[in-house]
Amino acid sequence: MAATPIDTTDASFADQVLHAAGPVLVHFWAEWAGPCKMIKPDVDALAGTYEGRLIVARHNIDQQPATPPQQNVTAVPTLIVYKKGVEVARRAGGLSKGQLTEFVDANL
Repeated sequence: MAATPIDTTDASFADQVLHAAGPVLVHFWAEWAGPCKMIKPDVDALAGTYEGRLIVARHNIDQQPATPPQQNVTAVPTLIVYKKGVEVARRAGGLSKGQLTEFVDANL
């Protein structure tokens, strides 16, 4: 599992997220969304903090528009934790660093 976030595409989402061996946190985001910009550094830092236990992925909804509707993403930022291809948790909107850590810890 990577110490840096991975960027998913519509073509790679299934392989990188749904078929991953371990848990994956996906940050659905957009460049224009202020809350996405605010949480990005904290989400990215999780890749190092949880290295070996969690894959952190980013999915740009504007550049890769097919996947968000397939995953019922209607707002950004949306954070989804997947285990063995199944969504186990979801949070939409901005989160503080503490809330983000609590969300991840509760769903690992």
